[in-house]
Amino acid sequence: MPSPTLGPAGRLGRFSIDSKLPPLLVLAALAVGLLAVLLTPREEEPQITVPMVDVFVGLPGAAPAEVESRVTMPLEKRLWEIPGVEYVYSASMSGQALVTARFRVGEPEVDSLVKVYEKLLSGMDRIEPAGATLPLARLRSIDDVPVLALTLWSRDAGDFTRRRLAGELERELAQVGDVSETRLMGGRRRQVRVELSAARMAAHGVDPAQVAAAIAAQNVSLPAGSYAAGNQEVLVEAGGFLTSAEEVAALVVGVHQGRPVHLRDVAEVRDGPEEVAERVLFAPGPAADPGLRPPAGVDPLAPAVTLALAKRQGADAARVVAAVSAKLEAVRGRLLPPGVHVTVTRDYGATATEKAGELLTHLVGAIVSVTVVVALVLGWRGGAVVFVSVPVTFALTLFVYYLFGYTLNRVTLFALIFVTGIVVDDSIIVVENIVRHRAASGASSREAAVAAVDEVGNPTILATLTVIAAVLPMAFVRGLMGPYMRPMPVGASLAMTFSLLVAFIAGPWFAHRLLRGGGGHGGGEGDVRATRTYRIYAGLLRPLMARSSRAWLFLAGVGLLLAASLA
Repeated sequence: MPSPTLGPAGRLGRFSIDSKLPPLLVLAALAVGLLAVLLTPREEEPQITVPMVDVFVGLPGAAPAEVESRVTMPLEKRLWEIPGVEYVYSASMSGQALVTARFRVGEPEVDSLVKVYEKLLSGMDRIEPAGATLPLARLRSIDDVPVLALTLWSRDAGDFTRRRLAGELERELAQVGDVSETRLMGGRRRQVRVELSAARMAAHGVDPAQVAAAIAAQNVSLPAGSYAAGNQEVLVEAGGFLTSAEEVAALVVGVHQGRPVHLRDVAEVRDGPEEVAERVLFAPGPAADPGLRPPAGVDPLAPAVTLALAKRQGADAARVVAAVSAKLEAVRGRLLPPGVHVTVTRDYGATATEKAGELLTHLVGAIVSVTVVVALVLGWRGGAVVFVSVPVTFALTLFVYYLFGYTLNRVTLFALIFVTGIVVDDSIIVVENIVRHRAASGASSREAAVAAVDEVGNPTILATLTVIAAVLPMAFVRGLMGPYMRPMPVGASLAMTFSLLVAFIAGPWFAHRLLRGGGGHGGGEGDVRATRTYRIYAGLLRPLMARSSRAWLFLAGVGLLLAASLA
């Protein structure tokens, strides 16, 4: 039974120093920390939930001023009535209105979209004037930003061919897991174009509205009932969709002098590329393969098509990019001819991995640096104890990060680098005091370790709680900076808590075994006072304590330095 005179830290140290659990707990903590590093998604920035819903309403033929008064303003009023909406933005254009509702940070995305639809449907009579289209609401989030952009470019193939190749590639890559949305930019899509002739329409007695209505009426398939046959019910559909330019040209668009008028009689029907709506150009840079650069005198800009891919919420950007790249290599020879090149113009996974790897490298460097500094003062044995405690602390913190749903990003890793110098304090205090007790008393190393932990236990606990109390309130900051910076106070508080437990549980166990036979500070209390560090410190402090005038002068100097820093 532990002695009742020992405090909580001393009792915990006495229990752990003879137990076989500390090394097992250290190994388990390192294992779960490594698992968390491998499983936690890596991103450049923290995930911030800021739901934004775009609402589109069309009013064909209306001027922007009319759209604003008849559509935009009533729609804004309805969206302001939704709970959780923080800002409303709007834009009125010719024949169309766009109103964006931005909800407060942290509002659930799906619930926000449901609220918008519920408000729109419940007040349709107030926001839909005569001739307006039905409102279309679309949810926007940070995950809509592409994580990978592939640019297909060629100096030989036309923009129509490139677009079709990119479309085939898009269908293949969209099958990769965790790819949420794909978008093609550039090139020209396939389109059946109907070019009406005014003279031929006048000769056949038809007008453009009549032709458009006829095309729309005949390009439709509707259910026409059912009939029973052979003990089965057969569904019947009337009409059908147009599948070729020949079918479009053969449509009957009117009757003139008792004879049907076909579309080919009044228009030219062409199956080919659409008109140019957007253009994408690509030029190989200085780091590109010399074989891809154009010869001298040739325009370096080549027509291109860009395929952008976004990931699902919570997915690891690096893993998604790696899966898409593997799929691309698998289908490259089957879908892309030799003259069409594919260049990665955006790789969010590579940049996220690079930044996360760089921060992890700095984290390891910080741990090694602190260990070396401790080893120079306490010896390599004391440095080894600290070297064990810091990785265990960070491993447990990373595991809790993973459980909380955080990602490995610049903020979460910076939080660990930020507290590296703080989390070692607990282990340094415990180890240094154990070394001092062993050097100052003739007690066994076991009793010296327990007494040392108990002596500094309560002050260490109080100091740790003080740091947590100073850092943790930052986790409750509101607005966009709240979720962005929240991993820092959460990580710092967790790391401080784990460092305290590691110092009281693993510290005495490793110190009792690693410091056995170590020199420490020396053989007695006199050896400590004989050190150079002690003599320098005593030489600075004793003159200040000898006379009160010197002490007040020193305090005045500190006050002046404080005032200068504030200035």
